[in-house]
Amino acid sequence: MARYFEDLEVGDVYEPDGRYEFDAADIKEFAEQYDPQPFHLDEAAAEESIFGSLAASGWHTASACMRLLVDGFLDPETSMGASGVEELRWLEPVHPGDTLRVEVEVLDKRPSESRPEMGHVRMTLTGYNQDEDPVIEWTSTGMYRRRNPGG
Repeated sequence: MARYFEDLEVGDVYEPDGRYEFDAADIKEFAEQYDPQPFHLDEAAAEESIFGSLAASGWHTASACMRLLVDGFLDPETSMGASGVEELRWLEPVHPGDTLRVEVEVLDKRPSESRPEMGHVRMTLTGYNQDEDPVIEWTSTGMYRRRNPGG
């Protein structure tokens, strides 16, 4: 469903369909390419770390949540990118077997002053594991197409 700027209201909370399950092989593959720290690559090293067992890179967790956001919330017709992330926090480690879902809350919105076809929507995304523990949270400002530019 296309969500235009006008469709998003401050206080709205969305839970896109979709889940992402982490497994050890994917955690290691991501870490080998992008975050090759021992607790992401090796079970024995991870056991000796503060995580206690193999843990996904926070960047892997963020990427998985972004995938859920793209697949279940953003629309190619109305999403025009983002102007940045204000805050990103990893709240709990993600381990093999964890399954994440996301929620998106609209915090603020304003029409663009320089581009009438667009509006800015500030949102918080929270990723939850299968136990409903929040594991990641970020606040960002997305750019959304307006249904009625200038109106």
